Amino acid sequence: MNGAQSLISSLADAGVEVCFGNPGTSEMHLVAALDEVPAPRAVLCLFEGVATGAADGYGRMADRPAATLLHLGPGLGNGLANLHNARRACTPLVNVVGDHATYHKRLDPPLESDIDAVAATVSGWLRRAGAADDLAADAADAVAAALTPPGRIATLILPADLAWTDVSWSAAPATGGPGTVDVVRPIPVADEVVARTAGVLRSGEPGALLIGGAATRGEGLRAAGRIAAATGARLLCETFPARLERGAGVPVAERLAYRAEAVAGQLAGVRHLVLAGAVSPVSFFAYPGAAGDLVPEDCQVHVLAHGQEDLTGALTALADATAKGAAAQLAAPERPSPPGGALTAETMAYVVGALLPERAIVVDEANTSGPWLPGATAGAPPHDWLTLTGGAIGQGLPVATGAAVACPDRPVLCLESDGSAMYTISALWTQAHEGLDVTTVVLNNSGYAILNMELRRAAAAEPGPKARELLDLSRPGLDFVSIARGMGVPAERSVTAEEFTRALGRALAEPGPHLVEAVVPPLV
Repeated sequence: MNGAQSLISSLADAGVEVCFGNPGTSEMHLVAALDEVPAPRAVLCLFEGVATGAADGYGRMADRPAATLLHLGPGLGNGLANLHNARRACTPLVNVVGDHATYHKRLDPPLESDIDAVAATVSGWLRRAGAADDLAADAADAVAAALTPPGRIATLILPADLAWTDVSWSAAPATGGPGTVDVVRPIPVADEVVARTAGVLRSGEPGALLIGGAATRGEGLRAAGRIAAATGARLLCETFPARLERGAGVPVAERLAYRAEAVAGQLAGVRHLVLAGAVSPVSFFAYPGAAGDLVPEDCQVHVLAHGQEDLTGALTALADATAKGAAAQLAAPERPSPPGGALTAETMAYVVGALLPERAIVVDEANTSGPWLPGATAGAPPHDWLTLTGGAIGQGLPVATGAAVACPDRPVLCLESDGSAMYTISALWTQAHEGLDVTTVVLNNSGYAILNMELRRAAAAEPGPKARELLDLSRPGLDFVSIARGMGVPAERSVTAEEFTRALGRALAEPGPHLVEAVVPPLV
C-alpha cells in the first residue's frame, strides 16, 4: 500500500463518501487510489470553484464532510471564492491539495507557489503532510477537524512523493468506520448564561432573537420559535443562512434584510438583541456618511451561544426556562396561484411558490431578482433554503450540485442570476454527467443589476457610458438554453409567466437536470 492508498482508505473509514475533484499531475497517485477503495465516490468538476462549491452544498445537507481534490496552489486559488462561502457557512469540508514532490520544490518549477499561505485564508485546520506513514492519521485528523463544531474547512497539503511512497503495514488504516474519528463535542452553555438571557427576554422591554447556524433548522429552530412566541421577542435569522428550514408547519423566522436601511426598520425599537449562532449585524459594505454597525444605539447585545458552544442545547434550555407550554408560530399552508402576463421577478416568484415540491432544496442566488421569493414561498410545503453565505457570487450552481449528491431522493431547485451563473456555469456538465435531479432557473436580465444598484448607493452616480460597459451583459446576449444544451442539460426559454409556469412544471416533473431561462426585466 502506498501513501495515496493509505490516505484514501482512511478518508473512507472516517466516513467521507464523496470526493469532488479537479486533479492534475501531482495528484495522479490519489486518482489511481480511488479505484482501490469502494468509497469515496469520485465526482469530476471542470473547474475548482465548482468542486469547492459542491463540497459546500454537500456538507450543508449531509452534516458531514466531502473531500475535494485540488491541483497545487493555482487549483486551490481557483476554488477560493467558494471556500470563502463555505467558511462563512461553517460547512464541514476536507481539502486535499497536491503539491510538488519535496525534493522538486527547491527547483522552483512553473506551478510552485505558497500553498500554505493561500490555504490559511479559508482553513480552520491546516497541515502539510510530512511522512507517508502518517497519512492515514493525517486524513483522520482532517475529518475530525472539519467536524469540530460548528463545522470548518480542514486542508491537508500532500507532497507527491509521499503519495507514491510505500507505507509500513502498521501505518495502514484500520477499517472501523466513522466511529474511528475522535470528533470534538459541542461545549455546553453555562446555566447562568441561559438564566441571564431568560431574564432579559422576560424583562418586558422589546427584544429580538437573531439566530444562525444550527438554530435555523431542526430542534434549534423549534426551540427558538417557542421562545419568541412566549416572550414576544421578534424572531430573526441572519441575512444569508447556510440552511434555513421553512414552509408550511415550520416556525417562522424573518431573514435580516440585505440593505442597511431595511435592517434599521427591522430593529427599530428593539432594546435587547440576543445572538444565538449569529453575529451582531453589520452592513455588507461601507457607504459614505453611513454607520456600518446596524445595532441601534440604545440596544444591548447579548450572546447566548457561539462558536463551538452547544447552540441547540442552549436554545432548548432557554425555551424550557421561558416557554413552557408555549407553541411556536408556524407558517400556514398557502400557495399563490400561478400568474399570467408578463414575466417579471415578481411573477417568477409566484410561479415558484405555486409549484415548489415538498422537501425541495432551494439554492438561492437570485440576487436582485429575488425580493418576492420569501413571501411567495412562505406557505409552500416544507423545504430547505440555502443561500450565498459569504457574498462571493458563483456559488448557486455548485452548491446545488453538491446538495443533489448528498440528497438524491430530494428535488433541488437552483434560482440563479445570469451574471453569477457565468462564474461556475460548468457545474451544469457535472449535473448531466452524474444525472443529478437539479432544476436550474436562470434569471436573465442582461446585466449586473446588483452593481447598478450599488453604483447609485455607494457612489451616488447614474451609470455613464464607461460604467454601463462594466455592468452590461447584453452585447452579445447570453443564450443559456444553448449553453445548457451544449453541456447535456435539457433547456428552454420563457418570456411570459404562462410559459415559465409550463416550463418549470415540466422540469420539476422529470428526473435529471434541467434548465429554464427566465427572461425578466431588471429591477434597477
